[in-house]
Amino acid sequence: MEGNKYKILLCEDDQNLGMVLKNYLELSDYDVTLERDGRLGLAAFQREKFDICLLDVMMPNMDGFTLAEEIRDIDPEVPLFFLSAKTMKEDIIQGYKLGADDYITKPFDSEVLLLKIKAILKRNEELNKESENMQFDLGRYHFNPKLRELIHDGKTQTLSPKENELLKMLAEHKNDLLPRERALKKIWGSDTYFNGRSMDVYIAKLRKYLKDDEQIEIVNIHGNGFRLVAP
Repeated sequence: MEGNKYKILLCEDDQNLGMVLKNYLELSDYDVTLERDGRLGLAAFQREKFDICLLDVMMPNMDGFTLAEEIRDIDPEVPLFFLSAKTMKEDIIQGYKLGADDYITKPFDSEVLLLKIKAILKRNEELNKESENMQFDLGRYHFNPKLRELIHDGKTQTLSPKENELLKMLAEHKNDLLPRERALKKIWGSDTYFNGRSMDVYIAKLRKYLKDDEQIEIVNIHGNGFRLVAP
Protein backbone atom coordinates (compact mmCIF):
# COMPACT_ATOMS: atom_id res chain seq x y z
CA MET A 1 0.00 0.00 0.00
CA GLU A 2 1.39 3.39 -1.03
CA GLY A 3 0.38 6.50 0.87
CA ASN A 4 -2.13 4.41 2.83
CA LYS A 5 -4.14 3.82 -0.36
CA TYR A 6 -4.84 0.33 -1.61
CA LYS A 7 -3.77 -0.18 -5.22
CA ILE A 8 -6.24 -1.79 -7.61
CA LEU A 9 -5.50 -3.13 -11.09
CA LEU A 10 -8.68 -2.81 -13.16
CA CYS A 11 -8.66 -4.49 -16.58
CA GLU A 12 -11.83 -3.66 -18.53
CA ASP A 13 -12.14 -3.22 -22.31
CA ASP A 14 -15.49 -1.40 -22.14
CA GLN A 15 -14.27 2.21 -22.11
CA ASN A 16 -17.37 3.67 -20.46
CA LEU A 17 -17.68 1.02 -17.75
CA GLY A 18 -13.93 1.14 -17.10
CA MET A 19 -13.89 4.92 -16.55
CA VAL A 20 -17.08 4.91 -14.46
CA LEU A 21 -15.70 2.14 -12.23
CA LYS A 22 -12.26 3.76 -11.98
CA ASN A 23 -13.78 7.10 -10.93
CA TYR A 24 -16.12 5.41 -8.44
CA LEU A 25 -13.29 3.49 -6.78
CA GLU A 26 -11.04 6.55 -6.71
CA LEU A 27 -13.80 8.49 -4.95
CA SER A 28 -13.71 5.69 -2.35
CA ASP A 29 -9.98 6.48 -1.85
CA TYR A 30 -8.41 3.67 -3.90
CA ASP A 31 -5.47 4.09 -6.26
CA VAL A 32 -6.73 2.57 -9.53
CA THR A 33 -4.75 1.64 -12.65
CA LEU A 34 -7.07 1.02 -15.62
CA GLU A 35 -5.93 -1.06 -18.60
CA ARG A 36 -8.12 -2.01 -21.55
CA ASP A 37 -6.60 -5.30 -22.66
CA GLY A 38 -4.94 -8.31 -21.03
CA ARG A 39 -1.41 -7.70 -22.29
CA LEU A 40 -1.37 -4.15 -20.96
CA GLY A 41 -2.82 -5.47 -17.70
CA LEU A 42 0.01 -8.00 -17.39
CA ALA A 43 2.62 -5.33 -18.15
CA ALA A 44 1.15 -3.14 -15.42
CA PHE A 45 1.20 -6.02 -12.92
CA GLN A 46 4.84 -6.75 -13.77
CA ARG A 47 5.73 -3.07 -13.18
CA GLU A 48 3.87 -2.47 -9.92
CA LYS A 49 2.57 -4.22 -6.85
CA PHE A 50 -1.23 -4.29 -6.51
CA ASP A 51 -3.43 -5.21 -3.55
CA ILE A 52 -6.28 -6.59 -5.69
CA CYS A 53 -7.00 -7.24 -9.39
CA LEU A 54 -10.39 -6.79 -11.08
CA LEU A 55 -10.34 -8.58 -14.43
CA ASP A 56 -12.84 -8.52 -17.25
CA VAL A 57 -12.97 -11.98 -18.86
CA MET A 58 -13.50 -11.01 -22.51
CA MET A 59 -10.65 -8.67 -23.51
CA PRO A 60 -8.56 -8.24 -26.67
CA ASN A 61 -4.97 -9.55 -26.98
CA MET A 62 -5.22 -11.61 -23.76
CA ASP A 63 -8.45 -12.72 -22.09
CA GLY A 64 -9.03 -12.41 -18.36
CA PHE A 65 -8.59 -16.11 -17.64
CA THR A 66 -5.16 -16.18 -19.31
CA LEU A 67 -4.20 -12.95 -17.54
CA ALA A 68 -5.24 -14.48 -14.21
CA GLU A 69 -2.93 -17.46 -14.82
CA GLU A 70 -0.03 -15.11 -15.60
CA ILE A 71 -0.75 -13.04 -12.48
CA ARG A 72 -0.99 -16.16 -10.31
CA ASP A 73 2.45 -17.26 -11.58
CA ILE A 74 3.90 -13.95 -10.38
CA ASP A 75 1.93 -13.65 -7.13
CA PRO A 76 -0.08 -16.68 -5.98
CA GLU A 77 -1.73 -14.72 -3.17
CA VAL A 78 -3.01 -11.45 -4.67
CA PRO A 79 -6.84 -11.34 -4.56
CA LEU A 80 -8.57 -11.66 -7.95
CA PHE A 81 -12.12 -10.75 -8.96
CA PHE A 82 -13.54 -11.58 -12.37
CA LEU A 83 -16.04 -9.09 -13.81
CA SER A 84 -17.83 -10.84 -16.64
CA ALA A 85 -20.87 -10.90 -18.90
CA LYS A 86 -20.25 -14.65 -19.24
CA THR A 87 -22.79 -16.26 -16.95
CA MET A 88 -22.46 -19.91 -18.02
CA LYS A 89 -21.79 -22.25 -15.13
CA GLU A 90 -18.68 -23.58 -16.89
CA ASP A 91 -17.15 -20.08 -17.09
CA ILE A 92 -17.86 -19.38 -13.43
CA ILE A 93 -16.33 -22.73 -12.42
CA GLN A 94 -13.26 -22.01 -14.56
CA GLY A 95 -12.87 -18.64 -12.86
CA TYR A 96 -12.87 -20.17 -9.41
CA LYS A 97 -10.53 -22.98 -10.52
CA LEU A 98 -8.05 -20.27 -11.53
CA GLY A 99 -8.07 -19.06 -7.94
CA ALA A 100 -10.59 -16.21 -8.15
CA ASP A 101 -11.83 -14.83 -4.86
CA ASP A 102 -15.08 -13.81 -6.53
CA TYR A 103 -16.79 -14.01 -9.94
CA ILE A 104 -19.14 -11.07 -10.44
CA THR A 105 -21.53 -11.14 -13.39
CA LYS A 106 -22.47 -8.03 -15.35
CA PRO A 107 -24.46 -5.91 -14.86
CA PHE A 108 -23.53 -5.51 -11.19
CA ASP A 109 -24.10 -3.00 -8.42
CA SER A 110 -20.96 -0.89 -7.91
CA GLU A 111 -21.75 -0.46 -4.22
CA VAL A 112 -21.90 -4.25 -3.73
CA LEU A 113 -18.57 -4.60 -5.58
CA LEU A 114 -17.04 -1.96 -3.32
CA LEU A 115 -18.23 -3.79 -0.18
CA LYS A 116 -16.74 -7.05 -1.48
CA ILE A 117 -13.42 -5.32 -2.20
CA LYS A 118 -13.35 -3.80 1.29
CA ALA A 119 -14.13 -7.17 2.90
CA ILE A 120 -11.36 -9.08 1.13
CA LEU A 121 -8.76 -6.34 1.65
CA LYS A 122 -9.61 -6.21 5.36
CA ARG A 123 -9.29 -10.01 5.58
CA ASN A 124 -5.91 -9.92 3.86
CA GLU A 125 -4.67 -7.10 6.09
CA GLU A 126 -5.57 -9.13 9.19
CA LEU A 127 -3.85 -12.22 7.76
CA ASN A 128 -0.74 -10.17 6.95
CA LYS A 129 -0.64 -8.82 10.50
CA GLU A 130 -0.83 -12.37 11.85
CA SER A 131 1.93 -13.43 9.46
CA GLU A 132 4.12 -10.47 10.49
CA ASN A 133 3.81 -11.46 14.15
CA MET A 134 4.45 -15.16 13.53
CA GLN A 135 7.59 -16.64 15.07
CA PHE A 136 9.16 -20.07 14.51
CA ASP A 137 11.00 -22.63 16.63
CA LEU A 138 13.34 -24.55 14.34
CA GLY A 139 15.10 -27.21 16.38
CA ARG A 140 17.36 -25.34 18.80
CA TYR A 141 16.88 -22.06 16.91
CA HIS A 142 14.24 -19.39 17.44
CA PHE A 143 13.38 -17.29 14.40
CA ASN A 144 11.63 -13.91 14.64
CA PRO A 145 10.96 -12.65 11.08
CA LYS A 146 9.57 -9.31 12.25
CA LEU A 147 12.89 -8.44 13.94
CA ARG A 148 14.90 -10.42 11.33
CA GLU A 149 16.55 -12.35 14.18
CA LEU A 150 17.74 -15.95 14.29
CA ILE A 151 18.63 -16.87 17.90
CA HIS A 152 20.67 -19.89 19.05
CA ASP A 153 22.28 -20.46 22.47
CA GLY A 154 21.73 -16.80 23.40
CA LYS A 155 23.48 -15.56 20.25
CA THR A 156 21.53 -13.48 17.73
CA GLN A 157 22.16 -13.47 13.99
CA THR A 158 20.53 -10.49 12.29
CA LEU A 159 19.39 -11.47 8.80
CA SER A 160 19.38 -9.35 5.67
CA PRO A 161 15.92 -8.64 4.19
CA LYS A 162 16.31 -11.33 1.49
CA GLU A 163 17.75 -13.88 3.97
CA ASN A 164 14.84 -13.15 6.29
CA GLU A 165 12.16 -13.49 3.62
CA LEU A 166 13.66 -16.71 2.26
CA LEU A 167 13.95 -18.32 5.71
CA LYS A 168 10.39 -17.20 6.48
CA MET A 169 9.07 -18.90 3.34
CA LEU A 170 11.05 -22.05 4.17
CA ALA A 171 9.74 -22.01 7.74
CA GLU A 172 6.16 -21.57 6.53
CA HIS A 173 6.68 -24.67 4.36
CA LYS A 174 8.62 -26.55 7.06
CA ASN A 175 9.09 -30.24 6.16
CA ASP A 176 7.29 -29.54 2.88
CA LEU A 177 8.37 -28.34 -0.56
CA LEU A 178 8.95 -24.63 -1.15
CA PRO A 179 8.72 -24.32 -4.95
CA ARG A 180 11.81 -22.62 -6.34
CA GLU A 181 9.77 -20.56 -8.80
CA ARG A 182 7.45 -19.23 -6.08
CA ALA A 183 10.35 -18.05 -3.89
CA LEU A 184 12.13 -16.42 -6.83
CA LYS A 185 9.05 -14.54 -8.02
CA LYS A 186 8.05 -13.38 -4.54
CA ILE A 187 11.51 -12.31 -3.31
CA TRP A 188 13.48 -11.54 -6.48
CA GLY A 189 10.57 -10.56 -8.74
CA SER A 190 11.27 -13.09 -11.51
CA ASP A 191 12.70 -16.58 -11.98
CA THR A 192 15.59 -15.73 -14.31
CA TYR A 193 18.78 -17.79 -14.36
CA PHE A 194 20.77 -15.04 -12.60
CA ASN A 195 18.17 -14.64 -9.85
CA GLY A 196 18.26 -18.43 -9.42
CA ARG A 197 22.03 -18.32 -8.91
CA SER A 198 21.55 -15.48 -6.39
CA MET A 199 19.00 -17.54 -4.46
CA ASP A 200 21.42 -20.48 -4.31
CA VAL A 201 23.94 -18.15 -2.63
CA TYR A 202 21.34 -17.17 -0.03
CA ILE A 203 20.42 -20.82 0.58
CA ALA A 204 24.11 -21.50 1.28
CA LYS A 205 24.16 -18.61 3.77
CA LEU A 206 21.10 -19.95 5.59
CA ARG A 207 22.65 -23.43 5.77
CA LYS A 208 25.71 -21.85 7.40
CA TYR A 209 23.55 -20.01 9.97
CA LEU A 210 21.67 -23.24 10.84
CA LYS A 211 24.70 -25.59 10.94
CA ASP A 212 24.87 -25.84 14.75
CA ASP A 213 21.78 -28.08 14.90
CA GLU A 214 22.37 -31.37 13.10
CA GLN A 215 18.63 -32.05 13.02
CA ILE A 216 18.06 -29.09 10.68
CA GLU A 217 18.74 -29.35 6.98
CA ILE A 218 17.77 -27.40 3.88
CA VAL A 219 17.36 -30.07 1.22
CA ASN A 220 17.56 -29.29 -2.48
CA ILE A 221 14.71 -31.07 -4.31
CA HIS A 222 16.28 -31.11 -7.76
CA GLY A 223 14.35 -29.11 -10.34
CA ASN A 224 11.52 -28.30 -7.91
CA GLY A 225 12.72 -26.29 -4.94
CA PHE A 226 13.84 -26.66 -1.32
CA ARG A 227 12.62 -28.32 1.85
CA LEU A 228 13.50 -27.14 5.36
CA VAL A 229 13.74 -30.31 7.43
CA ALA A 230 13.35 -29.48 11.10
CA PRO A 231 11.92 -31.20 14.21
